[in-house]
Amino acid sequence: MSYDIAVMPGDGTGPEVVAEGLKVLEAAAARAGFSYGLTHYDFGGDRYLRTGETLPDSAISELGGHDAIFLGAIGHPDVKPGILELGILLKARFALDLYINLRPVKLFPGVETPIKDKGPKDIDFIVVRENTEGLYASTGGYLKKDTPDEIATQVSVNTRKGVERCIRYAFDYAARADRRGQLTLVGKTNVLTYAWDLWWRAFNEIGDADYPNIKREYAHVDATCMWFVKNPEWFDVIVTDNMFGDIITDLGAMIQGGMGVAAGGNIHPGKTGMFEPIGGSAPKYTGQNVINPLAAIGAVGMMLDYLGQTEAARWVEAGIIHAVGKMKSLGAGQMGMGTDAVGDLVAEFVAKG
Repeated sequence: MSYDIAVMPGDGTGPEVVAEGLKVLEAAAARAGFSYGLTHYDFGGDRYLRTGETLPDSAISELGGHDAIFLGAIGHPDVKPGILELGILLKARFALDLYINLRPVKLFPGVETPIKDKGPKDIDFIVVRENTEGLYASTGGYLKKDTPDEIATQVSVNTRKGVERCIRYAFDYAARADRRGQLTLVGKTNVLTYAWDLWWRAFNEIGDADYPNIKREYAHVDATCMWFVKNPEWFDVIVTDNMFGDIITDLGAMIQGGMGVAAGGNIHPGKTGMFEPIGGSAPKYTGQNVINPLAAIGAVGMMLDYLGQTEAARWVEAGIIHAVGKMKSLGAGQMGMGTDAVGDLVAEFVAKG
């Protein structure tokens, strides 16, 4: 089996963590017996400052021709916030129809959580976030801009097709052998009556018709934030819309130990998937060999799982747990070893088992 993988190291410390992720990918491929080809792209802040380009239309079809995309980080201190995020990240998500954002929230042994008396057995769930609609569809506008009577609207777009395909993916994920067979819809049905009536009806109609063995739950998004902190063990698989998913996954990252271990995927099942560490580009640490690469390595593990290399994905997770046990801390500059040394630890573990 061979895979075509696009690599976008991006900005700041992105290239450093991507290098460690590729190191681990090489070890996994050698042990599992699959091959892969890499195509590198320089989309990011430096290219934008040099050429004025973010993600040209010509690149979309190229990226979509790969089995997966490995992204480092986007964000440059000399580029106004929003330009790269909208021009690269959101453009790729929408143009490639990467309609699922997948975020594991898992506390590894030896990693500290700010939640008292909770451990790895309590914090292990998945957030399935709709990734191409909602408030991020950029539908809205201004009336009488820059006057005292200015009106700005931002419309949440929810289609039956978009909602249903996201919910079906979440049900399928809850049915996996490594999950507990429980799916929680997180929304705001008591106030946002139109959009969340659609989500509620689709959730129950699909569940009744096709997934009778999956236990269904519902929680308001504000209550979910409380329960993430009080009772994270209540959750198995969560499905929610774009904005709510964006918010609760950052809280999830904190309870799993911070951005240093948080990885995510933007995927279109059966087509291209884009995998990345959740943390930003951390430009102040660029070139110092002090940034934690475990989130990027975790993104490689997610990519392997998506490509069907489930055993190799388990090796990568075990390698991350092994590395955590050798590190002083997960914080940048506090690990007790360099970025490259952390990557070496995981790669050596993956290679040997």
